[in-house]
Amino acid sequence: MIIKNAEDKKGQIEALQTLLAHPDADTSTRKRVEREILNIKAGARGEEEAAYEMKVHWGESKNWMIIHDLRIEHSGLMAQIDHLLINRFMEMWVCESKHFSEGIAINEYGEFSAFWGSKPYGIPSPIEQNNKHLLILKHVLDAGGIALPTRMGFTIKPTLKSLVLVSKGARINRPKAKIDGLDTIIKNDQLFKTINKAIDNNNNPLLIAKIIGQESLKDLGEKMAQSHQPIEFDWAAKFGLSSSWNPPLATKASYVDPLETKERIMLESDTPPQEKNISNFTDETQKPKQKLICHSCGVKVTYNVAKFCWVNKKRFGGNIYCRDCQKKV
Repeated sequence: MIIKNAEDKKGQIEALQTLLAHPDADTSTRKRVEREILNIKAGARGEEEAAYEMKVHWGESKNWMIIHDLRIEHSGLMAQIDHLLINRFMEMWVCESKHFSEGIAINEYGEFSAFWGSKPYGIPSPIEQNNKHLLILKHVLDAGGIALPTRMGFTIKPTLKSLVLVSKGARINRPKAKIDGLDTIIKNDQLFKTINKAIDNNNNPLLIAKIIGQESLKDLGEKMAQSHQPIEFDWAAKFGLSSSWNPPLATKASYVDPLETKERIMLESDTPPQEKNISNFTDETQKPKQKLICHSCGVKVTYNVAKFCWVNKKRFGGNIYCRDCQKKV
């Protein structure tokens, strides 16, 4: 049973897209903002893929409670849990979703790398990242922040388990050396089989002794969802921009970049870019074919200024205006 769905990322994306037109945002800042947008979109896609698998297998089950996008806090520490699965055996499966277009690799030291254009670059260990989430969740439960089921006056404490979910189309290069936690990294389509196998192989007699009723499980799931601590992001401050800037009405509309890049294709699709028709896409390093001349005063404008006019074509009628003339239109 699904207790809480993931929160819509549309508001965050729109707020970031608005910053692309911020007057203080230089080229470097805009690239960082665009990267943040891509990361949010890619992350959301990975979470949606994992959530679909959970819905198919446990969405209608009263023996499982599913909570997506759970943010909990304890003593100034925060854990952003992508997915939390709770069953009647009082097992809590904390799942961290990762969306890597080209997959990940782990070396014999437990160091992680992702790939961009088949070239590796270092990333933080998702195993350690999720272990911190488990630790903070344990602190919350031990402190009594969430009331747990009881039996004969004794509190039934849950068993916390970790899984790192990777896109089903991505590759996982594992080392020959034995690394702690490496078996917790699985693909989304292996989730059901992995959890069922873990339950079947658990011969601990306490597993049956801890079992709770469906109503108690639902009550626990609802209490966990109520512990969610939403947060408002000050994206302008994160990128060193003034939060007092009031964007023009046109920039508040959904931003659609007419010149999508190869990078966007790779981040937002499991299909390799060489298999896509990218003839209509232009790299940011390439200059547009048309002349970048202000329609009003005839002054040459930069590519980013022209792109702002193209994006907000309803306001500018599809013409290009320099920054000064944009204020007059």
